[in-house]
Amino acid sequence: MIEKIPAIDIIGGQCVRLTKGDYNQKNIYHDSPVEVAVELERKGFHRLHIVDLDGAKSKHIVNGEILRQIKAATHLVVDFGGGIKSEEDIETAFACGADMVTIGSVAVKEKELFISWLQRYGAERMILGADVRNGLVSVNGWKEDSDEQLLPFLAYYIERGVKNVLCTEISKDGTLEGPAIALYQQVLKAYPTLHLIASGGVSCTEDIFALEKAGIPAVVFGKAYYEGRINTEKLFSV
Repeated sequence: MIEKIPAIDIIGGQCVRLTKGDYNQKNIYHDSPVEVAVELERKGFHRLHIVDLDGAKSKHIVNGEILRQIKAATHLVVDFGGGIKSEEDIETAFACGADMVTIGSVAVKEKELFISWLQRYGAERMILGADVRNGLVSVNGWKEDSDEQLLPFLAYYIERGVKNVLCTEISKDGTLEGPAIALYQQVLKAYPTLHLIASGGVSCTEDIFALEKAGIPAVVFGKAYYEGRINTEKLFSV
């Protein structure tokens, strides 16, 4: 069964969603991320993906206290990303209760540093963020594309112990146009043992079932849930 992971993206203490990572295309959905997390757990979710969008912009964790409050108020397994640029940031995230951290830009720009974190904290606690645009991995909150092509980038880290990858198709993110299933299938065909978390474009409950049918292990979604397009009863009844 596919792992269903709702997302809470935070700007200014509020629960928001961007479109294609554009801070100028921001929708505010709730003033309290903690209340959203409590409601998600009540509806049957066990996992949560938190993105510190303030942190991604500031290049250091900003919303650690909200993470701490969410962990205190729920039993959700939380992975936390956004603004993690140093070992101090990782320690802060774990001290605030994160079960896992998602690392993107550092893995592109400072490979040896990321590998040292992988070795220190363990593959089970590290998620490699691979945000893709036009086949290239994007960095710095999706503001720029690197020269890294997706499959070779993943191969490099899988060989060094990475087990969890969060792959976001940027052109799909926040658009409600449907997920990039073909891309995720391509990744799993190349690396069938990878715990791949698909992200971007989920528009409805049926999209999640389509990803499950395609053999994708996990999915992150946000906007579709906040806009009432996800039927949680149906999601958990199958």
